[in-house]
Amino acid sequence: MERSLEELEKIVRDQICRVCSDRKVDGSCGLEEPGTCALFSLFPQVARAIQTTHSDDICDYVRAIREHVCTICQQQAADGTCETRDSVACALDAYLLLIVDAIEEATGKTFERPISVQPLFPLSVN
Repeated sequence: MERSLEELEKIVRDQICRVCSDRKVDGSCGLEEPGTCALFSLFPQVARAIQTTHSDDICDYVRAIREHVCTICQQQAADGTCETRDSVACALDAYLLLIVDAIEEATGKTFERPISVQPLFPLSVN
């Protein structure tokens, strides 16, 4: 399903902004400078990175975002480190799984996510 960039941005805003930890009680953006949100200031690059990645593994999407978006983000240092990302203050990084789901669902992609039956913390038997 083909969606315009504006349609995708509206879909992502509707799904991500309502759960964003920077949101004010009235629903508006709580960032001092809303234009600094990496998700929306670089949205064309975010959408392109997600739409050109074809995988059921979120690590591939993280790699695409790091290569095509983070490298041009003003918050990332020349050495690839990012204090904003490291302090969990980057909405793009913090909500990446939800962003990928929203864009892929809006464009008709479905994920094949195997159900894991292994516990996160295996019990040890003594």
